[in-house]
Amino acid sequence: MMVGVWAVCHQFWVYAQNHPVVLQALAGGSAAALATALGTVPVMLSQRMSERTQDTLFGFGAGVMLAACAFSLILPGLEAVRSQGMFGGSGWAAGGVIGSAILLGALALMVMDKMLPHEHFIKGREGLDVDAARKLQRTWLFVFAIALHNLPEGLAIGVGYASGSAAGNALATGIAIQDVPEGLVVAVALLAAGYSRKLSVLLGMLSGLIEPVGAVLGAAIVSTSLSILPWGLGFAAGAMLFVISHEIIPESHRKGHETYATGGLMLGFVLMMIMDTSLS
Repeated sequence: MMVGVWAVCHQFWVYAQNHPVVLQALAGGSAAALATALGTVPVMLSQRMSERTQDTLFGFGAGVMLAACAFSLILPGLEAVRSQGMFGGSGWAAGGVIGSAILLGALALMVMDKMLPHEHFIKGREGLDVDAARKLQRTWLFVFAIALHNLPEGLAIGVGYASGSAAGNALATGIAIQDVPEGLVVAVALLAAGYSRKLSVLLGMLSGLIEPVGAVLGAAIVSTSLSILPWGLGFAAGAMLFVISHEIIPESHRKGHETYATGGLMLGFVLMMIMDTSLS
């Protein structure tokens, strides 16, 4: 197994050296994963976070992701359709391509959400096979849920770098900023669900590792052809929008702290918007 892993890593390194965009995506995704790990550290040093603070941080993360969808993915995607002259390059063509890609991204996440057994922090278990979910330990159910949440973020970073280093840097920076409180919230939620403090921190740190994987995957696919770029941008936006609507906002509103969650969302949206327009 060690030899196999080494061979795969060697082949990836050879491939990445010939595709600098993939290396940039790997670095950006790794920075986001590191930010997630950094956010879990206070759980080892403190007691429990209040539910109101958790919901505010959930809202902040949703705001950052919403702004990233709009300013770093959808708008560049529309411009890419026009500049490439796809289907005539008209406004209708741009809207049709990006709209279709958004729906495809949301549909893909919806299918994964239905097929993979996983567990929400508040809502409980979901997935196609309830019996399979019951057989899985709750720890792995949470891991599936976290992976479903973080995969679109990684994809967005990779697609962002494929569209240009400025867009990729803006996306990676914004997602890394919101990953710090996200890692904290994940670890706190696991702790509240009954896991030990060490296991909660460890799973919170590991939850970010899907992001560099998604980033490399997104960059590798989109960088093969410019015609794929608008579809990749829209797909990543749709996947993120699904997670925001299906996971983050419902979780932040479920305990009666809607005002604080909405305030966090507005703050996160404005912060990401300023960062995106400043860094791009």
